[in-house]
Amino acid sequence: MRALQRFFKPGELAERSNAAVLKTVSPQGLGGSNPSLSARIWPSDKGGYAVPMRALIAAAVLAVHAPALQAGCNDPPAAGVDWSRCAKQRLMLNRKDLQGARFEHAVLFGVNFDAADLSRASFASAEASRSSFRHTVLEGANLQKLVAVRSDFSGAKLVGADLEKAEFHRCVLTGAALRGVNLSKGDFGRSTFDRADLRGANLAQSNLARASFRAARLEGANFAHSFLFAARIEATDLSAVKGLVQEQIDHACGDAKTKLPPGLRAPASWQCAD
Repeated sequence: MRALQRFFKPGELAERSNAAVLKTVSPQGLGGSNPSLSARIWPSDKGGYAVPMRALIAAAVLAVHAPALQAGCNDPPAAGVDWSRCAKQRLMLNRKDLQGARFEHAVLFGVNFDAADLSRASFASAEASRSSFRHTVLEGANLQKLVAVRSDFSGAKLVGADLEKAEFHRCVLTGAALRGVNLSKGDFGRSTFDRADLRGANLAQSNLARASFRAARLEGANFAHSFLFAARIEATDLSAVKGLVQEQIDHACGDAKTKLPPGLRAPASWQCAD
């Protein structure tokens, strides 16, 4: 390692080595990682193969820091726990106090967070598949770029949370508290927001295709440039929403009980085909 330091400025070796590790480390708990997997190995003119220097550096740094990198994944669930880049599956964490916990870049499968307190927790760039957050407190939580697949957020309290660029596929948010929440630039295709409180929420530039908003509270919600193809808005009051244009309404699925903003009209036929 001392020989390597001759080719770098002070601090540069650590910076480059850490970058190499971050690019190659898989989520902890999935069987470990191998920095050389993503590095090319070239034939040597002396026979055998030559491994690029950056792969050797990454392997050395990983060997030194591996225990520290994995330590947090074995910590018990508690407020402030750091499970970033960890893999967790089928855990029962319902009603746990997990305030301020960190799950950044984590992979979560089948985890039960029902009625847990996840206030100010961070799930930035994490994945949560088939997990349950029913009636969970997520106020002030960072859910930016969270990818959730078939997860249940029914009745969850998300006021003050940030869901910008989140991807919720076929998720259930029935009755969720989302007042004033930022859901812009996200993908919420086929998700259910029925009876959710979305007053003042920002859904601008989001994909809401085939999402359901039946009986949701939408006063002041921003739908500018959102994609509403076949979105279910039957019996929904849209009269006080912002940013809607006629083209969005023409591609949505409403009914005679749908209330539209001034200046917009119901299409000759609603796009309600399954």
